[in-house]
Amino acid sequence: MSTSPPRDRRSDRQSLLEAAIQALPVGVVVHDERGLCILANDAARTLGSRAVDDLSASAFDSPDAAIIGQVGDRVVEAQAQPVGTDTDTFTLTTLTDVTHHHAIQRDLIARAYIDALTGLPNRTMFEQSIEELIVEAGPDDRFALAFIDLDNFKHINDYYSHAAGDALLRKVSDRIRGALRPSDMLARIGGDEFVLLLSPVADRDATLAEVLDISDRLKQPFFIDDHEIFASASIGLSLFPEHGTTYEILRRQADNAMYRVKGDVKGGVSVFEETMSHAATARMAVEQRLRLAIRDRCFCCAFQPKVDMRTHAVTGVEVLLRWRDELGVIQAPGDFIGLAIELGLINEITLQVLNETVQTMPDIDEVFGPDVTVSLNIAAKQACDVPFMSAFCDALGATGLARRFVLELTEEAFFTKGRFQREVLPRIRAIGARVSIDDFGVGYSSLAALAEITADELKIDRSFITDIDKRPRSQIVLKAIESLGMALGMSVVAEGVETFEEVAYLLGATQIRCAQGYYYAKPQLIEQIRQEERVSAPRAAQSRSSDFRLPNLLRRA
Repeated sequence: MSTSPPRDRRSDRQSLLEAAIQALPVGVVVHDERGLCILANDAARTLGSRAVDDLSASAFDSPDAAIIGQVGDRVVEAQAQPVGTDTDTFTLTTLTDVTHHHAIQRDLIARAYIDALTGLPNRTMFEQSIEELIVEAGPDDRFALAFIDLDNFKHINDYYSHAAGDALLRKVSDRIRGALRPSDMLARIGGDEFVLLLSPVADRDATLAEVLDISDRLKQPFFIDDHEIFASASIGLSLFPEHGTTYEILRRQADNAMYRVKGDVKGGVSVFEETMSHAATARMAVEQRLRLAIRDRCFCCAFQPKVDMRTHAVTGVEVLLRWRDELGVIQAPGDFIGLAIELGLINEITLQVLNETVQTMPDIDEVFGPDVTVSLNIAAKQACDVPFMSAFCDALGATGLARRFVLELTEEAFFTKGRFQREVLPRIRAIGARVSIDDFGVGYSSLAALAEITADELKIDRSFITDIDKRPRSQIVLKAIESLGMALGMSVVAEGVETFEEVAYLLGATQIRCAQGYYYAKPQLIEQIRQEERVSAPRAAQSRSSDFRLPNLLRRA
């Protein structure tokens, strides 16, 4: 019986070890004491000679430290450590393909620090960069912060499409970057807002000149999707360290300066001044009072009639917002309505006005007549807010009085291409309410608005009515608006009528019947109207004059 020779187990183990090393998914390279490569497995050779030779050699020179290298389109991490036998010492280097891992890292970093639309740094990265710059600033270092807000971007975005709006933001960022130095930084911090670091700067005047140049660049037309789009930006500027020594203070001061521009002439540049800080503090105080007024339902309604100039009949009444403040003083909306719109508080106020008006309907009917229409003002920003307008129409429809109501919207609301007409107007029509174009003639797209929307009423802005009897050119424009409105089936109302001469001209030279203004009555609360009626009734009984105006000679429709 023959027997097989005994197996060499040591040889088997060595073969197994070599096979295992070759099968490893991680590259393995071994160098001897002289730095010569004596082993490289298949995974290492797959990465190429650059990894096996150069990257491994770098790791060999820096044992225990991870070396990251680009090998073609791959990212490879090399790490070396000494290994030894009884007689020799070697260096074992592992090569790991970390391309996917680094791609994920880069994506996470980009998401955290880079604006996806423009490729600019975002708010987080910008703030960190400024804070580092402030920490490292020497006593003579100066830099500037510019807060940039595009003007009327919402109108451009809505009219030309959101894709065009995004393209505009990219082109704006490219145009600004084209004017910057390597040491400057531009970031997009949200929406149509950008913030710019200019570092270093020499003095106020030189910095202002640089920013004015950027402002002028942004006023040049942008060509997007075969459209020539004109834009501008309001820019506020603050200087370090004159206007603040922290990012938050510098940003706030630049923001205050920018709002000064918005309040004056858009498209300009303003450097922060201390008076702006006082104005911002006052604005914040008004904001807090306004929020409390909404919570405590401190708003009330004044009413101003629309009058048939030929018969003196009251055909409608406009509801005008008033704020009864904590001292009981009645404030007109000019003092707070713009802030309410800007802060997004106008929706709640409008719903409160609707509720107050509905509750006052019995008094409206008694004072003005049961058949008068009731006009409510809707801000342009609200008119294109489909969720709000849906809720508003539902609330108005639920009252059962929608057919008595006219919603007055400025031309700006109709400027939104398609959205108001397509999504909001059908809801208004469905509940039976009517639509009026308010302040007509001073908006964005008068003729386009008339051509694209079916309104029931057109209110000619008071700027065309004031001293109309003395202004021949305004008379021509007025007659054109009148003819256009009537041809499109809209009733025409003259706003802001204040003098007998204006009434006489309208009656003698136009076919306009309806007017609204101080000549007939100023806006008043119901209790004020009742008080005037009680005071004037005895006088009216004793007088034979035919010149009494509301409430004496105006009749209910």
